Amino acid sequence: MAARAALRRRFWTTLPGRLRLLRAVTVLLAAALALLLGLAGLAASGTWNAVANRDAPRTTSAADLNLALNDMDAQAANLLLSSGDAGRGRLETPYQKAFVFYGDARKTIGHDLRALAVAAQGDRADERTVESLTDNFAEYQERIGRALENDSRAGGKAAALDDYRTATDLLRATLLPEARTLVDSNDRAFDAEYDQARSTLFVQLAAVVNLGVLLLVALGVLQWYLARRFHRILNPGVLGATVCALLAVLLGTQALAASAVHLRVARHDAFDSVVALSRARAIAYDANADESRWLLDPDRRGQYGPSFLAKSQKLYGLSGATLSEYDAELSRTWQMYGTDHRDLEFTGEFRRELDNITFGGERAAAEKTVEGYAVYQRDDRRIRALVAAGKERQAVEFCMDWRPGTSNVHFAAWMAALDKVTGINRQHFVASVEAGRSEAAGVLPWACGLLLAGGVLTLLGLRPRFAEFR
Repeated sequence: MAARAALRRRFWTTLPGRLRLLRAVTVLLAAALALLLGLAGLAASGTWNAVANRDAPRTTSAADLNLALNDMDAQAANLLLSSGDAGRGRLETPYQKAFVFYGDARKTIGHDLRALAVAAQGDRADERTVESLTDNFAEYQERIGRALENDSRAGGKAAALDDYRTATDLLRATLLPEARTLVDSNDRAFDAEYDQARSTLFVQLAAVVNLGVLLLVALGVLQWYLARRFHRILNPGVLGATVCALLAVLLGTQALAASAVHLRVARHDAFDSVVALSRARAIAYDANADESRWLLDPDRRGQYGPSFLAKSQKLYGLSGATLSEYDAELSRTWQMYGTDHRDLEFTGEFRRELDNITFGGERAAAEKTVEGYAVYQRDDRRIRALVAAGKERQAVEFCMDWRPGTSNVHFAAWMAALDKVTGINRQHFVASVEAGRSEAAGVLPWACGLLLAGGVLTLLGLRPRFAEFR
C-alpha cells in the first residue's frame, strides 16, 4: 500500500507527478513508434532483397531453362536438317548458326540447373525435380551426341534420326514438363511471399497510424496541460516534438504505403508480364522446334503438325481453328481487337500480356509482337505448302536460311519484338524494386530519427517546468 501511495504521489496526485506521467507516456509512445518503423524498415529491406535476389531470379531461371531446352532441341534438329550427308550438300550458314546456338543453349541449361539447385534448397519437391532434370538432361545430351556422331558418317542419317527421336521424346515427355513444373512452383512461391509481405505492410501501416495518433494526442494533451497549469500559450520543446512526430508519422505512413504500391507494381504489373512473356518465348521456341522436327522426320509429321498448332493456340488461342484456318482467324480477331481492346475472341499468353498493359510504350511493343507472330505463322504455311508441292529442299532453305525475307529472319524479328516488351516490364520491375528499397533504407530511418528528436525535445521542453518545483 505504501508503494502504491508513493506511485500515486509521484505520477498522479501532484502536478509534477502528472507531468512525469505525461512525459513518460509521450516518450514511450515515441520510442515504440520509432521501434516499429525501424523493424518495418528492416522487414521491408529483407523483402526487397528476397524479391530481387531470390524470388524473381529463380522464377526467371526456370523459365530460361524451359526456353533453352526447347532451343537446344530445335538446334539439334536444325543441325541434322542442314548437315547434308556427312557434310556433302551442307547448308553452310544455317549449319554454322545452328552449331553456335546449340552450344549456347547447352551452356545456358547447365548454368540454370546450377542456379535452380541452389534455389531449391529446403524445398524437397523442387530439389527432387532439379535432381531428376539434371539426370535426364545428361541422358538427353548423350542421345543427341550419338545422333550428331551418326550424322557425321556417310549414310548415317537414318541412325541419327532414330537417336534424335529417342532424345526428343525424352525432352517432351520428361524434361519440358519438369521445367514447367519449376516455373510454376517458383512463381507460386514468389506469389506467396508477395501476399505475406503485403499483409505485413498493411498491418504495420495500421499500427503506425494508431500509434502516431496516440502520440500526437499525448503531445497535444501535454501542451494543453502546460498551458493550463503554467499559463503559457506554447511550450517550444513540446511544440518542436509535435512537429517532429507529425512529420515522422507522415513519412512513415507514406513510406509503408509506397512500399506496398511498389511491391504490387513489381510483382503483378511488371513480373506477371515477365512470366507470361517468358512462357510465350519458351512456347515459341518449342513451336519453332516442331517446325524443324516436322521437316526432319516425315514419318512423324502427323504428330508434329498438331503439336505446332497446339503451341500456336497457347500463344494466340483461336477456338476450333485448324492450321489451314488459323491465319485468317488470327487476322480477323486481331482487327477486332484493334477496334475494341476488350474484345475476347482470342486467348493465350499474348492475351494475358495485352490484358496487363501498364507502362508507357508497352501496348505498342506488345502489338508489334503479335504482328511479328502473324508473319511467322504465314511463313510456316509457306513451308508446308512447299513440302506439299514436293519442294522439300526449298522448304528447308526457306525455314533455315538467314537471308532477308526467310523464316528464321522473321522468327528473330518476332523474338526481338517479344524481348522489347519483356524488357519494358523488366525495367519497371527493377525500378520498383529500387524505389521500394529507397523507401525502406532512406525514408524510414529519417522518420525514426525525427521521433528520437521529438523525445529529446519533449524532455528538454519540460526541464524548466520541473526546475520550478525544486
